[in-house]
This record gives sequence, C-alpha cells and structure tokens, in this order.
Amino acid sequence: MPKRISSTTPPPSLLTAPIELAGDWGHMLPRSADLVLERMRHACLDGVRLVSDRQPTKLRVEEHTSGTPAIWLHPDGSSMAWIIVDIGERDWSKLAYQFGHELGHVTANSWQADAKPAPPCQWFEEAMVEAFSLRGLGLLAKSWMADPPFPGDNAFGDAIAGYRENIIKGYRALADSQGLTRDASSWFAKHRSEIEIPGLNPFAQAMSLTILAQYEQAPESVEALGALNRWPERTALSASQYLGRWKESCAELRASPHLPNRLSELLGIPAR
Repeated sequence: MPKRISSTTPPPSLLTAPIELAGDWGHMLPRSADLVLERMRHACLDGVRLVSDRQPTKLRVEEHTSGTPAIWLHPDGSSMAWIIVDIGERDWSKLAYQFGHELGHVTANSWQADAKPAPPCQWFEEAMVEAFSLRGLGLLAKSWMADPPFPGDNAFGDAIAGYRENIIKGYRALADSQGLTRDASSWFAKHRSEIEIPGLNPFAQAMSLTILAQYEQAPESVEALGALNRWPERTALSASQYLGRWKESCAELRASPHLPNRLSELLGIPAR
C-alpha cells in the first residue's frame, strides 16, 4: 500500500506568521514596506532555533506618525503580536532597526497582554533585544548588497551598514565612559541603581554591545531569547533570580544556556 501523505501543516512560527500592515504609511507603497519587514525578519531569525512555546500566529506592524516604537499589549486574547513603529518616508534603515528591536521583544515572549515591563530586570531584555536588532541589521546590510529587494538598489546595503555603525559608535562611547569595557562586574556593582531603571537606558545601550559580541561569537546564544519571561514574575525579580529562572527555562526548552551563563559570569551575578 502506498504511504499516506499527511495533509497537516505545521503551525505558524515567528518566522512564518503572516505580517499585516496598519496605521499611516503615507505615500510608502505597502508592498515596499512588506519587503523590508520580511527581509529584516529573515535577517534576524534565519538559522535561529525558535524554542518558545508562546509564538504568535500573526504579526501586525502599525506605523504611527509620532511616539516611540513599542509592543501594543492588546488584551483581546488573540494570538497576534502587535508592533508599533514611527519612521520617516521610506526610511528603510530606521524601519528595519525599529522592527528588529520590537521583534526581539516578541521573540522574548513580551507580546501578550500580561507582558508589562517591570523593574529591576527589564533592562536585561532591552539590552538583549537591542543587540538582536543590531545583529539583524548587520546581516540585512550584507544580504541587501548581494541581493536587494528593489532592483538595482545594492548600494543601499552600505547605507544600512552605516546606520548600524553610527548606533554602535554611540554605544561604544557610552560603554567606555561608564567603565563597562574595563570591568563588567564593577560596572554593574557601581551603577546598579541606574542600570535597573526600565527601558533602553544608556546602561542597557552600552550592555547591548557586550551581548551582540556573544551573539556573534556563539550564534546558538540567540535562541535563549525564546526562553525568557516564561514565569509569572517575568522581569520583576532580582538579577540572581531572573538569571536562575532563565537558565531553568532554557533547560526546559532544551535551549542553549550559553547567554545566561555568560552574563552571570561577566556581571558577577550568581544565578539562583
């Protein structure tokens, strides 16, 4: 007897979930924005094991004409992750950067209604997803140079690379002035009250480069984002507890624990 071929298809993942546009995109062609978003999604996620058991089935990207990029925590019980961006007309570098950062939050399980930011460990997530976006921008620049989404637009890959380098240059100056590049554990001990302010504060910005280096040196460490925030307290735990829960979550999902282990070592924070 011939074997029956299953007609079932795997459920959508963060890499395959459909993207829909909403909001005010002005004179930008929806298809053009779609192409940039898809290319950045693949730059960020291709080759990354998506280990989370809380992946959305749809992504909505909404353009606002003011305000800051964010995840809209909509309490409707849907399985859609809702990303808000604020870019200029056809500012594809900025769109890719903002989308990459918010996609990092989605990867880190911060898209459902209960995912409200909370101290003292929200800064960890901000640093990790900023590094996630910077990593994606680097890969996007290379792929754009080789195979642009718009015919004959190879040179724009250099513009993306320059946009990324300007961000990194600013963060490198912060890391040097704060003392992070000299001794990460002393940096954390000295500035802890400032570091643990929620959001992408200057200390989280500086730390994002340390995490970016880990992503580049140990690519498997990116998958650990999918093990974040799978416990009721989310970021409202001490740094030691947060790293401990994260390591337990990595073990549960069989994700690489390289990143939480390395951060614990660098910052002198025992995970428990």
